[in-house]
Amino acid sequence: MPERPPSRMPAVIAALVVLAVAGYFGWRHFERNEMPAPPVAVTTPAAPAPAAASAPAAEPAIQHPVEPPASETAVEPTPLPQLADADSLVKELLSDLLTSKNVLTFLQMDGFIRRAVATVDNLPREHAPLMAWPVYPTPQRFTTQRSDAGQDTIHPDNSRRYLPFVLMVESVDTARAVAVYRRLYPLFQQAYEELGFPGRYFNDRLVLVLDHLIATPVQAAPLAVTLVEVKGEVPSTRPWVRYEFADPALQSMSAGQKMLMRTGADNHQRLRAKLVDIRARVARR
Repeated sequence: MPERPPSRMPAVIAALVVLAVAGYFGWRHFERNEMPAPPVAVTTPAAPAPAAASAPAAEPAIQHPVEPPASETAVEPTPLPQLADADSLVKELLSDLLTSKNVLTFLQMDGFIRRAVATVDNLPREHAPLMAWPVYPTPQRFTTQRSDAGQDTIHPDNSRRYLPFVLMVESVDTARAVAVYRRLYPLFQQAYEELGFPGRYFNDRLVLVLDHLIATPVQAAPLAVTLVEVKGEVPSTRPWVRYEFADPALQSMSAGQKMLMRTGADNHQRLRAKLVDIRARVARR
């Protein structure tokens, strides 16, 4: 596939898909308790030791630059609102892209850009906290079935819960999404720096996360799970949020990779195909 210049990057699709994978495909990240997650959990990398006491730290070079919309390169761009006041504009633009019904069904619009940035950054980590999601959790409960050998596996019908969202993701108009992301990118960048990454470039992080998710192995066989025991005097009233993968290798994967695998093999393959297409457009190389 030939390279595409950064001016053709439909990165808003990447953001929506990645975020939706994070927020929509959960059974609460296999949390070992039922306490609400903190609003945003971000691990800030430790600053590297300077090469010399007198040498200033060099900022990382931008790998995948985002250019402004072509319509704004020859004229003065329309000013964006402040990040704290951007929800109305974001909702308007996403409603035009996805339809108002889909926005209301799938997306949490309060603080959407901050939620989006935090969730993208958290996907390759161990946890992607529920309270930071920019999308609503999957409706209905996660279900399992018991095999003849006595092992719990994810129920085959569980993947149907995710199909409406997968169809919505596949229907997004890439060309129209390009302009939305370019127009809003300064707000994404601001939110990323405020999150604890000054001097870092959000679109570079997005490409890294896409690569990470694309590398998730598709699991054709039914996935075995185990119910985590809750110790203490307070009874657990929602056992469906307390499952882990029985295979330690799968359980040790990142939050984003485990979410993709939970959607079922067919949904995973369809989402992965979308991610591959996105990656080819969102990255410089």
